[in-house]
Amino acid sequence: MARKDKYGSYEELSQKERENVDYSVTARHVPGSKIAIAAPHGGGIEFHTAELAESIAGDDHNFYAFRGLKETGNSALHITSHRFNEERALTLIEPCERVITLHGVAGDALSLQIGGRDAELRSRVHEALRDAGFDSKVVAEGEYAGMKRQNICNRGSTHAGVQLEIYAGLRQALKDDDDAYARFINALRSAL
Repeated sequence: MARKDKYGSYEELSQKERENVDYSVTARHVPGSKIAIAAPHGGGIEFHTAELAESIAGDDHNFYAFRGLKETGNSALHITSHRFNEERALTLIEPCERVITLHGVAGDALSLQIGGRDAELRSRVHEALRDAGFDSKVVAEGEYAGMKRQNICNRGSTHAGVQLEIYAGLRQALKDDDDAYARFINALRSAL
């Protein structure tokens, strides 16, 4: 079920919410890297997505995170991926040849859905995660497919990226299990 965002764009959000109080932005550029790993709904918006993205990026890939910092009500900071237009995100992502965004979806399932317009990378990510013991499903249509050209995962130089929609159950399991966390991160890094 699609949620109705309070804000239709970053410009709207930034007029009402305070950076470094209600939300924070991290945009780390790695010279020479043509890969960006991003979590546009991190912090309290979709828990544990920014941490996973930062681990996948490591020290050798570009990293972006928009994090909700509020005590409560972080869901108000959610901007749908095809409307996510925060300038530092676009500046970091646009020159990149490969973009992976991490998102959270509600539910106890220990699985994730892989979408986005980069069919080759999408397939490699799926195979690497499956080989590492994770339950993933490639989606090319529907709410979590990430196929819109304006989707933040598709805003790189090739106009095709990958979107991971990770169920809350799997995010919690990864948070609680260091071995599973390491397998998940290593699988994604190997697919890049």
